[in-house]
Amino acid sequence: MFIFGLVVSGATAIPLETELDLLAKHLSNTASSSSLVGWILRVRDAVHETNTHYPFMAYGTDWLAFGHFVIAVAFVGALRDPQRNVWLFTFGMIACAMVIPYAFICGALRGIPIGWRLIDCSFGVFGMAPLWFCRRWTNQLAAVGEHQP
Repeated sequence: MFIFGLVVSGATAIPLETELDLLAKHLSNTASSSSLVGWILRVRDAVHETNTHYPFMAYGTDWLAFGHFVIAVAFVGALRDPQRNVWLFTFGMIACAMVIPYAFICGALRGIPIGWRLIDCSFGVFGMAPLWFCRRWTNQLAAVGEHQP
């Protein structure tokens, strides 16, 4: 599940302009005037403007996607041999915990609304859960193996 989440998250970082256009179109059909809709429209306009005048800036999100894909590949090792690679679960949990202060600090510096920063923090919280269970089960598996003759 964690590997899948990393791959999907990475893949969605590449077509941002198209995704924002679709989201804005959907939100305009709902006739909602919430601050979330305003934020999405502002982000969409900024991405359009940036991509029009400075298309090379999107290369940053391409590398963001690449990072997600590389981390997902690393977790294949934990999938194949969890006992030998139990450290990956700990690494992933530390990374998930780091999302929270990172989102609050960098989000504040970049003017990201608090609600959006909380959504970003949720990725760390929800990512932590499967990793915690995997580490726990792997440690239980190791303990059972130690008691085997």
